[in-house]
Amino acid sequence: MLKFNKDGLIPVVVQDARTKEVLMLAYANEEALRKTFETGFAHYFSRSRKKLWMKGEESGNVQKVIEVRADCDKDALLYIVEQRGVACHTGNYSCFFRKLEGIE
Repeated sequence: MLKFNKDGLIPVVVQDARTKEVLMLAYANEEALRKTFETGFAHYFSRSRKKLWMKGEESGNVQKVIEVRADCDKDALLYIVEQRGVACHTGNYSCFFRKLEGIE
């Protein structure tokens, strides 16, 4: 049984199946997870817009889900995906493109 937080969400780390690069962090609710399994494409819940969304529904940068894993505590998920286009809304391939040199 997965452990969703008090808001009914679970964090999802997204990893490129080919490069193993971490692409992004998002959140899913039960409906988003169900849609992900039903369609084979990554669905998430937007905390800011308060709605379900499919990655790439507007940009075309979809994520075909190859595998879904849960961590040992079942309170976080890993989507292993084939990324089409870029993952980040900034235009970068990964959302993790900023290298920190210390606390800013």
